[in-house]
Amino acid sequence: MPRMRFFFPLTLLFVSQLSFAQTDIKNWYQLDPQKDSFYGISLQKTYDFLKGKTYKPVIVAVIDSGLDTTHEDLKKVMWLNTKEIPGNGIDDDGNGYIDDIHGWNFLGNKDGTNLKKETNERSRVYYRFKEKFDGKEIDTALLTEDEKWQYAEWVKASAQMGISPDEKMQVQMLDIICKSLKKNDQVIRTEMNKDEYTPEELERFEPESQKGKQAKMGYITCLKMLSLEEDQTNKALITDLEEYVQGKKQSIESKTTRPPDYRAEIIKDNYFDINDRFYGNNDIMGPEPMHGTHVSGIIAADRTNNMGVNGIADHVQIMMLRAVPDGDEYDKDIALAIKYAVDNGAKVINMSFGKSFSPEKKWVDEAIKYADSKDVLIVHAAGNESHNVDSVDNFPNADLLTLNTKAQNFISVGASGDANVAGGKIVAYFSNYGKATVDVFAPGVKIYSTLPGGNQYGFLSGTSMSSPVVTGIAALIRSYYPALSAKQVKYAIEKSAENLTGETPVTVPGSERNVLLNELCKTGGFVNADAALELASTLKPEATEVKKKDKKAAPTLINSKDSKN
Repeated sequence: MPRMRFFFPLTLLFVSQLSFAQTDIKNWYQLDPQKDSFYGISLQKTYDFLKGKTYKPVIVAVIDSGLDTTHEDLKKVMWLNTKEIPGNGIDDDGNGYIDDIHGWNFLGNKDGTNLKKETNERSRVYYRFKEKFDGKEIDTALLTEDEKWQYAEWVKASAQMGISPDEKMQVQMLDIICKSLKKNDQVIRTEMNKDEYTPEELERFEPESQKGKQAKMGYITCLKMLSLEEDQTNKALITDLEEYVQGKKQSIESKTTRPPDYRAEIIKDNYFDINDRFYGNNDIMGPEPMHGTHVSGIIAADRTNNMGVNGIADHVQIMMLRAVPDGDEYDKDIALAIKYAVDNGAKVINMSFGKSFSPEKKWVDEAIKYADSKDVLIVHAAGNESHNVDSVDNFPNADLLTLNTKAQNFISVGASGDANVAGGKIVAYFSNYGKATVDVFAPGVKIYSTLPGGNQYGFLSGTSMSSPVVTGIAALIRSYYPALSAKQVKYAIEKSAENLTGETPVTVPGSERNVLLNELCKTGGFVNADAALELASTLKPEATEVKKKDKKAAPTLINSKDSKN
């Protein structure tokens, strides 16, 4: 599911005092650690370094929930499939997808209907294999490799189908908060004589009646009980919270009752056949494009129009592939979205989603390997559960189990913050981490970007926001140094990460324990665009070196400063 928005620990809902004055931190993540004293990515220094250099436009695929195609800051950066004639109902380019002008929607039907919500993968796995495995003596030696994986996933799901008291209490508390917000909101809207307002506007508002004062205090108190984005309007907040609570209720209900098969009702493909791939439609906006719109803006919001925000990368074309519903994504959709991106020219793929179960992991693994074979880099959000993903499953990942290899074109990104925006923490309290499985950390707290619904902008937090920061840097490298391979781009980003080892310890997410950053990720560092681009500028294209060696040998990363040549 998308990695963003609500971060509700099961044991505690209260968080530190919220501050609504956000104007001065809108671009904090793009600032320079030395000059500006923020743990940003030094973006201005990057463009100073790139000034006058030649570039090549690069296509970046965003596999996500959808994209507001009308947004003022995104209209000019959307990928255009020039081989298709818009609206003629013909597959002009012969790729199997009709009128795929800006990408494709794998969550739709040819009649134009779209899948919005889905159940969690744990429930799908449990009920799908229950009849096959439940209450039976299973000799794993007699199972095929696929069946062994499915059985292991089912056993894991089965162990999680109990309903804990903490889980029930959390949902009850959230339901109470939601109802309180709605009640106070009705009073506030009447007092303010407006239907929509931000928390900052509410802070400045002075109600005249005692009832209005109580409603204002009650509303703000509810916000303090939730870890939310401070500038979210009342309408968006209440809608999102209601959907979240409903999803939690459905999750609990699914532990005792088989959930509906929404996919079969709407998409109507043969899910179990990976070769049945020409389903969906070209509606890349979909019913809920919040997440994908925000992610896309971080990467490539128009830097030339003097509006809204500036994306990290210029000269980028965003290809939207809608494959992430409100709920857990399907492995088949993700695998086919990766393949579509590769076949249609993407050089970087952003994947700000994830889940704890992956019954068709082999399909996704094969797609990641296919992307590797075509020199395409994949950037993935590490997740928001405060888990050590060295020991807790998080999919997709770089471990291509069925292929007995590790993906060399895969970057996993955790979320960093800053003392000025994250309650004194420089590693986000919600971020997953892993010394062996998370590669780098990138800004992911209070990231300001594009939002759907009329040229809107706002803050969101999550590793979903960290991943596109890295994707934006990767796009810059692939644009200005197009001869470099995906592996070299990964190398430049990771090798140049600002290493904090030996400096101030950081707090392990979800705990009070302090460690050095190299205990939380491979590089022990935060990404820095300027350092990554400068390092990339010193790398020799792999092809030059490969010609001197056995063609079957794996290409090596060569730094010209270290080369004797």
